[in-house]
Formats: sequence, C-alpha cells, structure tokens
Amino acid sequence: MSANLILLITIGALTACGVYLLLERIVSKMLLGMILLGNAVNLLILTMGGPDGKPPVLGSADTAHDGMADPLAQAMVLTAIVITMGLAAFVLALAYRSYMLTTTEDVHNDPEDAQIAARREQEDPEQ
Repeated sequence: MSANLILLITIGALTACGVYLLLERIVSKMLLGMILLGNAVNLLILTMGGPDGKPPVLGSADTAHDGMADPLAQAMVLTAIVITMGLAAFVLALAYRSYMLTTTEDVHNDPEDAQIAARREQEDPEQ
C-alpha cells in the first residue's frame, strides 16, 4: 500500500499549525488549532483507510469484495466531524461567556495554580 506524499505533507502541515495554535493564549486561536488538528486527523484516518475503490455497499451478495472501499474509515471520519463541530460550539460558548465576564480573550494564569507550582518548587527543587 502506498500513500500520497502530497497528502501526507498536508497532514503534517495541518498538524503543526494546529499544535502551534493550540499553544497560544487566545481562545479563538485555540479553537482554530483544535479544528485544524481535527481535520488533520480526519485526513490521516482516510489516508490510512486504503485506496479509493468501489462503493462498500453494492446490493448483491454474489459480488467479490476485491477493490471495495473500507467503510469503517469513512464512518469514523463522519463521526469525528460531528464531534469536532460539537466541541467547537462548546468552546465558542465558553469563549463568549468568558469575554462577557472579563472583556478580554486572553487566558490568564490562575493565581492558585501559581501558588501551588511555587509550593511544589519549594518542596522538591531538583524536579
């Protein structure tokens, strides 16, 4: 089985851009990174599902299964698209609520988390 090199490079670029955007401190960039990463994984699943073929459901039982497309990869990608859109809607709702409360889109460090991290550094300085 051989994969399309251009498609694999596109998947790598989408993954790299998605991870970079996920590491940003702005909610809209995090959301875009999550969507890019989801699309990269969907393309990877379709690529690893095998080459294009005949439709998986032909309607007669006497035909051979050679050359048929794998329906599992297609079903997994369809499910992943729905889950990604639901997660994107949830993050948009959280971003809207956060913007209404703080009037900023930046994600700040929690003061309690900083205190816990400082206390952890004092307890075990070699880690």
